Amino acid sequence: MKKTDYLEDQLANNATVHHPGQGERLEMGGASFVFKVTSEMSNSHLGAYEITLPPHTIGARLHYHRFMDETFIVGKGTLTVYAGEDTHYLQPGSVVYVPRFTPHGFANDTDEQVVLTLIFNPAEKREGFFRGLVDILSEQPVDPAKYLKLYNKYDSFPVDVNNMLPVKDLPL
Repeated sequence: MKKTDYLEDQLANNATVHHPGQGERLEMGGASFVFKVTSEMSNSHLGAYEITLPPHTIGARLHYHRFMDETFIVGKGTLTVYAGEDTHYLQPGSVVYVPRFTPHGFANDTDEQVVLTLIFNPAEKREGFFRGLVDILSEQPVDPAKYLKLYNKYDSFPVDVNNMLPVKDLPL
């Protein structure tokens, strides 16, 4: 039987490197989601996703998470972030940390594209949420019951179920 050495670290190169433009990409109506660090890579400890929002696009209406925190890092454009009753207009380099049970939402209210990185910790298999989001929001009309089921499955809870869909013309 092999004896375990409890005094020495076992080192291995398990790094994942994504250069600009690399990572699994999902697209929907001019928006895109690129998986940079996935639940599988991080043993669900962390998920990092590059989000591109075209002009005048709602990212998410006010919602909260019970089991994960969310961090926004703005890379390009001006991102509008709603945190509780406050509205913040964030320039490139801005960071917003949103702990669980904090109502928040975000949008691109400008005429320019916005690129941001979203970080979830723990990751809670967030990739499934983005895949489902693309499918559900691509259906016309959007089914609010399916959207809510997806939302809840991936630890997202709307503050107002009558105003939860991320579309300007379709409040529930």
